[in-house]
Parts: sequence; C-alpha cells; structure tokens
Amino acid sequence: MNASPRHVRKGAAPSIRDVAAAAGVSHQTVSRVLNESPRVRPDTRAAVLAAIDRLGFRPNRAARTLSFGRATGITVVTSNTMLYGYASTLQGIEEAARTDGVALGIRVVESAEIRQTVDYVSDPSAGGLVVIAFDPLGTAVAEALPPHIPAVVVAEPVAPDLGRVAIALDERRAAADATQHLLDLGHRTVHHVAIPSEGRGGGRQAGWRDALLQAGAELPDVLGCGWDIESAYAAGRRLAREPDVTAILCGNDDIAQGVRRALYDAGKDVPGDVSIVGFDDIPGSAFWTPALTTVRMDFAGLGRACFHAAIAELSGQPQPRISLVPPRLIIRESTAPPRR
Repeated sequence: MNASPRHVRKGAAPSIRDVAAAAGVSHQTVSRVLNESPRVRPDTRAAVLAAIDRLGFRPNRAARTLSFGRATGITVVTSNTMLYGYASTLQGIEEAARTDGVALGIRVVESAEIRQTVDYVSDPSAGGLVVIAFDPLGTAVAEALPPHIPAVVVAEPVAPDLGRVAIALDERRAAADATQHLLDLGHRTVHHVAIPSEGRGGGRQAGWRDALLQAGAELPDVLGCGWDIESAYAAGRRLAREPDVTAILCGNDDIAQGVRRALYDAGKDVPGDVSIVGFDDIPGSAFWTPALTTVRMDFAGLGRACFHAAIAELSGQPQPRISLVPPRLIIRESTAPPRR
C-alpha cells in the first residue's frame, strides 16, 4: 500500500526514500524519474510523480548533480552586463531559460580572474556554459576551458576556432553594407571609430576594411576609443578638425552619440557636413536629432539560440537548427550625400 504524507517524519522535509516508499518503488527508480531517464515504465513514472506531488518533495540539487554528472542549469560567463549587446544577449538567454524552467547563473569575469572563473565553471554544479566572447576576456575564458566542459561560445564569425560550438551574428557583412551605403552616397572614403574589443580582425572593422578595399577607396587609420561616451567625444573632436572627413562608421551607437556631439560642438552639421552610421540600433536611436542610421542586431535572438545550443551540449543531444535574424542596415536621417 502507498504511504500517505502522514508517514513522513513530523517536521522533516520528505526525502527520496519517502517518495520511494510512497510509490512502492526503489529510491534508484525515483532518481531515474527525477533525471528523466527513458528506462522507466510510464505507469511507474506516473506513480512516482504522484507521490512527489502528494508529499511536496523537492529534490536536492547537489545530490542530483552528483548522480547526474553535471547540474541541468546553465551558467553564463561574461565580462559585462551593462553594455547593450551584452545585456540584450543575456536577456535572450534568460527568456529562453525561464520558458524552459531551467536555472540560470551569471559569472562576471575580470582580467585578474580568468583562472578562478575557469575553476568555478568547471565544477559540475555550474551545468552547461554559455561564454559571451565579444571581447578578449571572454575569449580567454573560452580558450582556457577544459575540453570536457559542455560550453557554447558567443563569438564573432572571424573569431579563432576554439573547437566548440560557436554562434554569431554576421557583423562583418553588416559593417561592409554600412560602409558601402556611405560610399554609394558619394563619399570618397569612410573613417572608423572602433569599439575597444575590436582588433584588426574584429567583424566590424574587418567589414569596413573589406568595403573600402573592394571599392578602391582610401583606407584611413582606425581611431580607437573606450566604451565611455567621453572617449568617443574625444575621437569625434579629432575627426572634426579634419576637413576631408565626410563619413564616419562608429563601432556602436554609444560611440556615435559621442562623435555626433563632438561634431555639433565643432560647428559641423550632420548629415550636411558629415554622415554618421552607428551599430546595434539601441532603443532611442530613431529619436535622435537627426535620427541615427545604424545596423540592427538581434542580440536577444542570439542569446536564445545560444541557450538552446548549450542545453543540447549538456544533454548530448544533436545541435538544434539555428535561424538567426541577420543584421540589417536601418537608414535614417544621419546619412546623406556629401556637399559638393
């Protein structure tokens, strides 16, 4: 006969053995049900689940981790949670985890913590991993992970092959399209203010270079700046002093905002004197004066795709078919033909 809740010790949380007694099965069978093993008959599974419901049993996560190998949650490793691309990717991962009822953890890594971060996520309780490798810190973590750790890397298409599942938006093609748009308007060349994470091989910088080389246009020096708008403003001031600068591709929309202000303070009209293109299409960019021409990036969709790929890695299932919305140039008021 099945036990009822009153057979559980008074004041004690029901254990896996209490569930086994209530369902009339072994505690190993209960464990297999909890771990969703296919080696359980449907009627037995139903009896165990009914006993779990009656007793109000909540499985011990640490114990499940030990029996299952790794926890069934997902841990995200990132160096930033505030910048738009990072935050929107995290949003997509969180939405997918919440929909699937999967626990989600976040580990923020700093430059001095790469080894500690790798040790932390190597523990089975970390579950599957999503490493946001938009920058050298994330890439360093991905490179240092032991091969047996199930991980998916969010990276640019031009990033080094890390021997893992890597998912990316085609920033290189998008940057080339944005640069070509400015060339098609009649600008002789396009200057580039790069985001800090970009090296020469970064997708946005590489696409900008591709378009200029293909058009036979002059290839100006890249201006780097920090993530802060103040350094973008300083870069914009430098460009404003150059009379031949008529078009600028900015590494992201925040940089575009700083550059736009610098041009305004220097008495340069946008787009009359200088055209500007941003990247990311952050909320509000359509309401600037002038409205910003920019590249729309589906970071949330990228995050959802990475979550599902990480779950497949963790469970040993085939990788899901991924269909990402490609980046798209959104043409607004901040670009126009150069004045003759």
